[in-house]
Amino acid sequence: MQRTLKKYVPIFVAPTGIAFTIAFLLPFLIGIYLSFASFTTITDAEWVGLENYGRVFDESQGFTNSFQFTLLIVIVAIISVNVFAFAIARLLTQKLRGTNFFRSVFFMPNLIGGIVLGYTWQSMINAVLANYGTTIISRWEYGFVGLILLINWQQVGYMMIIYIAGLQAVPPELTEAAEIDGATRWQTLRHVTIPVIMPTITICVFLTLSNSFKLFDQNLALTNGAPQAKTEMVALNIVNTMFARMGQEGVGQAKAVVFVIVVVVIAFLQLRATRSREVEA
Repeated sequence: MQRTLKKYVPIFVAPTGIAFTIAFLLPFLIGIYLSFASFTTITDAEWVGLENYGRVFDESQGFTNSFQFTLLIVIVAIISVNVFAFAIARLLTQKLRGTNFFRSVFFMPNLIGGIVLGYTWQSMINAVLANYGTTIISRWEYGFVGLILLINWQQVGYMMIIYIAGLQAVPPELTEAAEIDGATRWQTLRHVTIPVIMPTITICVFLTLSNSFKLFDQNLALTNGAPQAKTEMVALNIVNTMFARMGQEGVGQAKAVVFVIVVVVIAFLQLRATRSREVEA
């Protein structure tokens, strides 16, 4: 049976492999090449070496400021999204009435497109700030808070579903044994529940990290980087460099490569750190 299955593996793998190569691998490799070139289209690319990478961190590019702002967003989002998602999941795994309804309600914002969410939250926040004679783009702090609220509203429901699956997999006999031994709810949560669901926490932290880093459409719709690009996240900065600044397409592509490398390294470190806790558990 195994020999027969191995014979047909290429047939089943080929469609996915071809789609992956065309949609991801080839564009990725072409993008790396273009980061070393000056171009307006792929056909007129001229090799310039490391010149584009030398311009990435120029103060006029705003890449460093965008990355610092993005990093701040990511740190706050990871903490807030996972704390709220876990708390709601914990509540909805108790024996309460209507838990399925509330699970659906909390998950629904994840189904709404980022552009729609961005403009919706912009309207709501501006309606509140209008009472104080200001708008969301008047100060970067308002934009920062708005992005955090939007990210939480969109992602908490999705992470909640994953946490619910993890919490439901905790063996009841473990919590019962802890209660018999006189453990408090906090002690049971800290020493029994959390160690058991560490794989779930790893997944949720990774998803929150990656989703927050690559945030684009919500940032575009909510603030579009205003005021003075102080709320411009890295993805928006890259797109603006590529399509809004003539002759800097290669620099934009170099920024994208640097961004990918940094995010991959950070994600790898995060996975390694959280997985080490799984081993300890």
